[in-house]
Amino acid sequence: MYLVRRNRILRTNASIRNLVAETTLTPNDFIAPLFIDEGEGVEVEIASMPNYYRRSIDLTIKEVKELWSLGIKSVLLFIKCKDELKDNTGKEAWNPDGLMQRTIKAIKNAIPEMIVMTDVALDPYSIYGHDGIVENGEIVNDPTVEALAKMSLSHAQAGADFVAPSDMMDGRIGIIRKILEHHDYTKTGIMSYSAKYASCFYGPFRDALDSAPGFGDKKTYQMDYANRKEAIRETLIDIEEGADIVMIKPAMAYLDIIREIKNTVDVPVSAYHVSGEYAMIKAAAERGWLNEEKAILESLTSIKRAGADLIATYFAKDAAKLLNK
Repeated sequence: MYLVRRNRILRTNASIRNLVAETTLTPNDFIAPLFIDEGEGVEVEIASMPNYYRRSIDLTIKEVKELWSLGIKSVLLFIKCKDELKDNTGKEAWNPDGLMQRTIKAIKNAIPEMIVMTDVALDPYSIYGHDGIVENGEIVNDPTVEALAKMSLSHAQAGADFVAPSDMMDGRIGIIRKILEHHDYTKTGIMSYSAKYASCFYGPFRDALDSAPGFGDKKTYQMDYANRKEAIRETLIDIEEGADIVMIKPAMAYLDIIREIKNTVDVPVSAYHVSGEYAMIKAAAERGWLNEEKAILESLTSIKRAGADLIATYFAKDAAKLLNK
């Protein structure tokens, strides 16, 4: 049989496949989320996220050093706030001696080159578990934005390289940029959760930080998963307001949104491979239904292939080890 084109020639062996691969995954692509707790020598496995832990600052530093040695250049910090410090104002979020602020300083002192990104949202600090201030049963926008700006400034003062607003309030990127500029934090970046959907895949994360909403849900501020055009509008507004990096969350169920935004914007695009996506792979692997290592790399490659320049993933360390083999 005579064929002008035999496509299988470029699939003959691993060397050829690697040579012509359209998408390359490296540890430089990863942002490693870290959960921080008070105390010393604390390491608590998260039941719904097997082999993932909430750690005290001292053990977090040890973990960050290992991540750096594997080629991972960025971490994204989340803290577990003590119940007695939670209220409806979020004031603990901008406490200069708060757990987040102390963690930022400790990491930057130990590994100055590591890019430290910080979660900016009120849910860990809220008695209601919502991302904003509650008034008469409503999550109010403008007072929340003022609180988020204070929180962002506090993180910048502690040494954060990027603040990462994950709340989905209207107008918060512009106000955060304004307060950072006003206080001369002109080198602090903003990675905006620009298209964060109201998703069931966040469940294990809320277990990790005890931040599930105490009433209702988050659908009045997080996006409807039925919508596509809205994600583009939200992202373009955030860029106009000063976002340096934009994020889509979750990742695997939203590959189409990642590609749409990548094709639309000229800033780096990140995606969050969220806790539920992590837990699904872990659960299936534990039951022998799929190969965990192969599933990790295929999943992360699909996210990058869709257009993500950066991937926040709980598999960051595992993937880096696999890629470094």
